[in-house]
Amino acid sequence: MKKRKNFLRDNYKFIDSASINMETFYDYLDRLKKVAISIFEWENLPVSMNARYLEETLFYKGQASLLKDKKYGFINTCIADNGMINIYGLPSRLNCYSVGGYHSYRDLYCGLNPINGNDEYKQAILVMNNWDRIPTIATLELFAYRLYEAERTIDMNIKSQKTPVLLTGTDKQKLMLENLYSQYDGNKPFIFGSKATFEDNPLNVLKTDAPFLADKLMEYKKQIWNEALQFLGINSMSLEKRERMITDEANSNNEFINLNLESYLIPRQEACKQFNELFGLTGTDKEIKVKVRSDLYNVIKEEESIITDIKPNLIEEKEVVKNG
Repeated sequence: MKKRKNFLRDNYKFIDSASINMETFYDYLDRLKKVAISIFEWENLPVSMNARYLEETLFYKGQASLLKDKKYGFINTCIADNGMINIYGLPSRLNCYSVGGYHSYRDLYCGLNPINGNDEYKQAILVMNNWDRIPTIATLELFAYRLYEAERTIDMNIKSQKTPVLLTGTDKQKLMLENLYSQYDGNKPFIFGSKATFEDNPLNVLKTDAPFLADKLMEYKKQIWNEALQFLGINSMSLEKRERMITDEANSNNEFINLNLESYLIPRQEACKQFNELFGLTGTDKEIKVKVRSDLYNVIKEEESIITDIKPNLIEEKEVVKNG
């Protein structure tokens, strides 16, 4: 029991540091998740469906289903592959399930089978996060890890500026040294008035001379964050930096970002198309659609080209030329 108390006493700082590490990692992952599941806007979804749950399912599992149930009506669920692989490399059947205990086996609708009778209750639409059906979280965890590493390194570098020295002493002075650092770290000044404290075993001070790198690390962290946003299809480049880029560089960057965005948007649009076909909603006011949120500015919304430079003055020039 005594050994256990000593272990906890000697390692409480490590346990506290590990807790902060995990909190930092999950904080960045949560921030990225909020962005990822807010990019697309689903229109005309039946009231029995839930767009938030649909996007979260795609985020965590990479695929979901849209179907019509005799009890619940139109719903969206999680899925697992089932049955044989069809000629397009997709599962011929889907195991549709939900956290609430819902479970149903459905045939995959992909336009191969004719629609007749009660087929709408036997088939389901496969919604893919991307053509490979890979969850978004798989990549964002890597970005969150790099952001966490950069953030904690910044914290350590700032700490080294606050305590640019190491104190060395004997084993008997270990507890006293820990108390010194605790007070110093807590911004509490300390004064020792007893000469006998250090008479036999004086403390030695070693200068660490740690350079200040927090500013460079912040720039590095911004680069990781921007790369993560570009992976999601969001142009995170500042206006000042865009203005320094030549038109060809800006166009190339815009095309790359929009291809990333389209890799998520097009599979969702295909699912909407199949849903409308299966349930006879094509061309009606109940036709479901998915689009990039209206308040998210992106070049993909421009009609003429997805690689048009996004500078406002160039967009105005295009309008002048278009109007003669």
